[in-house]
Amino acid sequence: MIIQTIQRDATVASTSADNRQYTAISGEKRSTATSKVVFDKVFAVFALAVFSPLLLVISLLILAVEGRQVFFGHTRIGQNGKPFQCWKFRTMVLDAEQRLHDALGKDPALQKEWNATRKMKNDPRISKLGRFLRKNSLDELPQFWNVLKGEMSVVGPRPVVADELAYYGIHVRDYASVRPGLTGAWQVSGRSNTSYDERVALDVHYIRHASMRDDLSIIFRTFGAILGQSGAH
Repeated sequence: MIIQTIQRDATVASTSADNRQYTAISGEKRSTATSKVVFDKVFAVFALAVFSPLLLVISLLILAVEGRQVFFGHTRIGQNGKPFQCWKFRTMVLDAEQRLHDALGKDPALQKEWNATRKMKNDPRISKLGRFLRKNSLDELPQFWNVLKGEMSVVGPRPVVADELAYYGIHVRDYASVRPGLTGAWQVSGRSNTSYDERVALDVHYIRHASMRDDLSIIFRTFGAILGQSGAH
């Protein structure tokens, strides 16, 4: 229902000041948005070219250690509520959903952690190789393909699944007004060490005050967060 509401609203031009601020782009905002799209495309092409040897090595490692299905495409919600396949290197075992169901059913503390953050420090679904890839944020390199396709941005709110939209409450339209990002304010502010409410607050603040200067700052800070493995699970 939330997705349908977002998509319907996205097709209707509103005359209210609030909606103009967050859903209509004109003048300076249109110029900024165009610059961001061009920057994203150029950055994605450069990144895919630079990281192509690493992408190949990781693919071969997954094939050798874990077997087939190197990539994992998961449906996330994009701009204007449009679903898209968000690509990552597969880091979970093949029966991941069943393992999650079993673990949450047996451990109330784990269920509470999952409900609060949608993440777990000791996720039973993640393989040994997958844990290494996640710890070093290498599993998300295929998302540059999503950026190149225009489904994601280099910097933006974290892409979420449909069930997570409820956590955004009255801010769900803020989330849907932009493309989700490969990195963002959440990734450089503690990542999995933050609560979901804090994540939403970081996303909303970024969306409402975003600029190319902020994007460049977040990109540079992302490298520091990866090297320091800050909040990575």
